[in-house]
Formats: sequence, C-alpha cells, structure tokens
Amino acid sequence: MSRSISQPASESTSRKKSKSAPSHQAGHKETYVRFRLNDRIEHFLLLTSFTVLGITGIPQMFADTGWGVTLIDWMGGIEFIRIVHRVAAVVLMLETIYHGGVVTYKVFVKRVRLTMMLSWKDMTDAIQSLTYNLGFSKEAPKMGRYNYAEKAEYWAVIWGTLVMVITGFMLWNPIATTNFLPGVVVPAAKAAHGGEGLLAVLSIIVWHMYHVHVKSFNRSMFTGRISRHEMEEEHALELAEIEAGIADRPVDPVSERRRRLIFLPVAAVISVTLLTGLYFFVTYEETAITTIPRQPIESIVPAAEPEDGVP
Repeated sequence: MSRSISQPASESTSRKKSKSAPSHQAGHKETYVRFRLNDRIEHFLLLTSFTVLGITGIPQMFADTGWGVTLIDWMGGIEFIRIVHRVAAVVLMLETIYHGGVVTYKVFVKRVRLTMMLSWKDMTDAIQSLTYNLGFSKEAPKMGRYNYAEKAEYWAVIWGTLVMVITGFMLWNPIATTNFLPGVVVPAAKAAHGGEGLLAVLSIIVWHMYHVHVKSFNRSMFTGRISRHEMEEEHALELAEIEAGIADRPVDPVSERRRRLIFLPVAAVISVTLLTGLYFFVTYEETAITTIPRQPIESIVPAAEPEDGVP
C-alpha cells in the first residue's frame, strides 16, 4: 500500500553516494535504502486509517445480518463506530492532501523521475511474468524501482480514494448533494461506497498481503531498507542503476532553489484551499440520525362494532 513515488534526487555527489551505496554492517546482509522516514510515516497513516475504515465500514454495510449486528455491538454500537469511521476518513483525506504535496514537490522542485507512472514495459513485464510462472519462459523480467504489480496497486489506491471521497461526501452531506443532483444519487453513492470499500479490503487481503507478507516478507516499509537478494529478484534494473551510479538525477542547486521559491507559495494556496474544502466537507450539515434501541410499543386496536342482528 505504499504511496512513495520515488527517492528525492541528490544535491551533491556525497549525498548521492549516501543514498545509493549499500550498507555493509558487520554481521548484516547487504542492504539498500528503499523508503525514507516520511514515506514510512505516510504508509503508517494509510495503513491505520484504511484498516479502521474497513473494520468499522463493512459491518455497517451488512447491518441487516446477525454477524454485522454482533460486530457493531462488540465495537461499542452504531453511533460510536459511525464517529470512528468518520475520524478515520478525515485522517485518510488529510494524508491524501499531504501525499499530493509531497509528490508535486519531488516532481517539480527535485525533478525526480516518475517511477510510479505506467509504461509499455509494465505490460510486457506482466506478460513475461505470466509466461515465466507458467513455465513457457526461462527468464523472469527485470524490473525497475516499482514493478507493474506495485504500480497497479498504487493507482488502484488513488482511484479508490477518489471514489470513496466523492461518494462519502454525498453520504455525509445528502441535503447539499440533492440540492444539485437528483435524490437517486444518494442510494447510488451508498452502493458505490460500500462496493468500493469491500473491493479494497479484499484486494489488500488477497493481493497485497500475499505479495508483501506471504510470498516473501518485505520489511522495507518498516525498516526502510531492502536486501540485495530482494533487489535482484524484484528490482534488478534499479540495482543496476545504483551500482552504475546513475540512480539519482543530478540537480542544479540554483535552479532547484528558484523552483522551490515558485512552488512553496503556490502549494500553500492550494493546501489552504483543500483544507478549507475538507472543513466544509466535515461540518456543512449534520444528517446522521441518532439510533436508539428498539422499544416495545403497546398497540391498541379498537373493538369492532357488532353488526345488526349479531349478538
């Protein structure tokens, strides 16, 4: 679930060596820097918010089932998990805004390569991987910093987050939504929100967990480093670039400073605009109906008037 686009480019030869050169600590395997601290913090925020959203959201989706009601009761009741779900949603949106700023800074100011962008090579790598796994090819594809599976998962997170934010706004603010759109879009948004959420949870369990924790336990998002063996297996092209000293793109300090002076005020305006929109998202209207336990109701049925001739 990592969202890191690429490593920042080096500003000097010494910095370049410190980023690219492998670690040779006594008694330890040769390792390479995979993720910086800010990347790992982002991953932790994404992991935490996504997990909480899944745990509190799916039982609400199946609130008419026995197991759904049981899980909701275990977690403190429907009102409590609604609040927790919305808090986690705000964390996810804040992290998304921050991630967008980090990526644009790296691309515009640092001039890093867009290593997470899809390319034709990803298609050929996927086909070659399939033929290799089926035994029709003798050689596995050599891939760069991010392979086709990681790129597909990254863009699925981007797309899924966009869908969840739009449909979440409609469910959070149904009155505002129906001021501009027909009322039928609210139940449609509910179906899309639940379906996308369920799909995301299943993809993480089936796809992400297998590739990162079952196939081989990849610790790089927790330790920041990756072993040489893993680099050879999963990122052979990046390893070749590191060893050739061309992994990082050199940046002119003067040009970088000029771009930073342009970027910072623009980013500040965009950030304030997005944060204001998020505040509007959260506080515009209060529509959640307080759910109370079912109460026995005494019903009184008036006695029927006797018909004529009937005692």
